[in-house]
Amino acid sequence: MFEEAEEDIMATHPIVVGYDASKGAHAAFEWALDEGGRTGAPVSLIYAFEWPAAGGPIHLAESSWVNDGARQDAQQMMAAAVARAGETHPAVPVTGTVIGGAATVVLMDQSRQACLVVLGSRGHGGFTGLMIGSTSLTVSAHAHCPVVVVREAEPASDASVVVGVDGSQCAMLAAEFAFAEAVTRGAGVRVVRAWTPPAPRWSPPDLDPEELAVAEQTEAQETIVTLREKYPQVSSSIHVIAGHAGRVLVEASHTAQLVVVGTRGRGGLRGMLLGSVSQQLLHHAHCPVAVVRELPSP
Repeated sequence: MFEEAEEDIMATHPIVVGYDASKGAHAAFEWALDEGGRTGAPVSLIYAFEWPAAGGPIHLAESSWVNDGARQDAQQMMAAAVARAGETHPAVPVTGTVIGGAATVVLMDQSRQACLVVLGSRGHGGFTGLMIGSTSLTVSAHAHCPVVVVREAEPASDASVVVGVDGSQCAMLAAEFAFAEAVTRGAGVRVVRAWTPPAPRWSPPDLDPEELAVAEQTEAQETIVTLREKYPQVSSSIHVIAGHAGRVLVEASHTAQLVVVGTRGRGGLRGMLLGSVSQQLLHHAHCPVAVVRELPSP
């Protein structure tokens, strides 16, 4: 089914995919279809069309397309993608929608009614050498539901879901998302807490680094105690690792099928919507990354 409209196309919360026929978009679409197959959520494929102009971009409404040929090309591209999805994932309801407007604005608006937004790490128009495009970064920071950024490489399907926790509210939301994802995947959860031991020159002489590590372990356990009760079918383990959180989680992504983080942790600068750890993962992780700012309303 293909339709062109400005309004939300599903009464239930869909998985929204930003699509532009790039390799990154294809990878995101495949990931979303697999997710829809596991969870029963419909997939809403979105193509945002922004017509460039000398004075800046024009956000086009449905009735103001500058070029009928461009609109027809977009419709045909989306129809072909939806048709392919029907062949590979026949049980997943899929629709395609073409919307006039900037991709970031369109996708953030669509996220209000979505259970998840899925994006490729880079689409058409990105600069060669960039690990992640500006659309993925911006939507990850502002979306009203979790955002998953997918790379073209496929992680092992039997690997665990990794979640980074630091005691912040965003980390709690990320942990909730990670456990819920693990249920649908039949996977375990690795809870990773990175910490930085104080430099010896600044430490009191009676400070015991092992006691600090135990305290970090205890706080990490307290973070997920209710989630272990809520999701008893999910096996989970806690890993307290000395080091910078970004580097620790990038390393953990080598053996994960998904890494989940909040948009900002306790160490983020006030006013920053996307923290340095989230950005580092989006640029360098070896598996899909879920960034959680809000969980969708029931």
